[in-house]
Amino acid sequence: MIVSWPPSTANPLGIATLSLGNWREHRLEPRLIAAAKSGYQWIDLFDECWAAYLEEHGLSGDQLWEPTAENLQVARKLARVVKSLGLRIACTQPLRKIEGIKDPSERQANLDLVAKRFPFMRAFDTDLVFMCANIRTDEGVTSDLKTVARDLAELGDMAAEYAKADGGRMLKIGYEGLSWATRNTWSASWEAVRFANRPNVGLIVDAFNILAVEFADPYNVAGHGRIYPTMEESLDVLTGSLASMALTVPGDRIFFFQCGDAELMNPTTFLPPTDPETPALLPWSRSHRLYPLEQSKRAYMPVELVAAAVLATGYRGPISLEVFNASLNQPGQNVPTEHASRGIKGLRLLCETARSIPPFWQGHSERRSAIAQVVRRLQSDEHKHKL
Repeated sequence: MIVSWPPSTANPLGIATLSLGNWREHRLEPRLIAAAKSGYQWIDLFDECWAAYLEEHGLSGDQLWEPTAENLQVARKLARVVKSLGLRIACTQPLRKIEGIKDPSERQANLDLVAKRFPFMRAFDTDLVFMCANIRTDEGVTSDLKTVARDLAELGDMAAEYAKADGGRMLKIGYEGLSWATRNTWSASWEAVRFANRPNVGLIVDAFNILAVEFADPYNVAGHGRIYPTMEESLDVLTGSLASMALTVPGDRIFFFQCGDAELMNPTTFLPPTDPETPALLPWSRSHRLYPLEQSKRAYMPVELVAAAVLATGYRGPISLEVFNASLNQPGQNVPTEHASRGIKGLRLLCETARSIPPFWQGHSERRSAIAQVVRRLQSDEHKHKL
């Protein structure tokens, strides 16, 4: 259902634990403290960060989802730490390479891997299990809609059965289309979620992954990073897609919204990976994301258009940062604080900017006005982006 524009209420703000510092260099609790002091309300817990936290407590990080009494005790401790800081855990992530498995025994083993997280959801006091679209392309997997939807539906049923058995609140399965997966668009992942037809199976929307497919190309020899020859043409195609999201996806079927910007690359020096097993977009995604609208650092993505479309659906959950950058891997106690501060500044600016966007899903005039507004912003210091 389309809401009045701009929305009358504000969404809570969140950040991924890996967007506050790398788990190798930065313990989890100082990162959580930095997030709380900066004003975030939610965090999404990355597997690597949870594994490192277990190791801090003398347990094996390789057995992070084994529901032993010791592991669950540490999980409950982490939940208490998070709550004491005024934060909540939104989800755990990321589950990878789960759906579309052809071999029946391997398929069941994958589904069971997801179910192993359910006791930890209770311990963390969260309800969302976050799953990325499968990136495997070998003969053992398929992206066939019926198969993928069947797997999502079965996971939803398993989560519902667990919740019914323990009497707790419903557990949910969220599904995100990665920009280098076969199902790499919001519409492809929404198609699978809709066909699964389970109320506890929903869509994860990630602004970076949408824009990495529908707007940007870091290897563009023209040097501007867009797919089409002009910014206006790229934005015209993008707003058409996002208008469809605003008009067709109910806000309560979006279970989580992540956002991040990205650095405009120099394609003469930033070259595709030579390893054929490495997705072309992976080096850019892992080392060159930025917080929203950080134009001084060469951010150039129209993140506000994605945010506006998501808010227009009626989504009322967290707007959360998912940013990977080489700067997060640096040692130093100041890294979490500096990145938390940068992130909350970008997130607040994004919310303000998104709410000022004309409702481009309502008609041609509004769409042209929205495109013009984004072009003005992106060209406001374009000289800094010229390569």
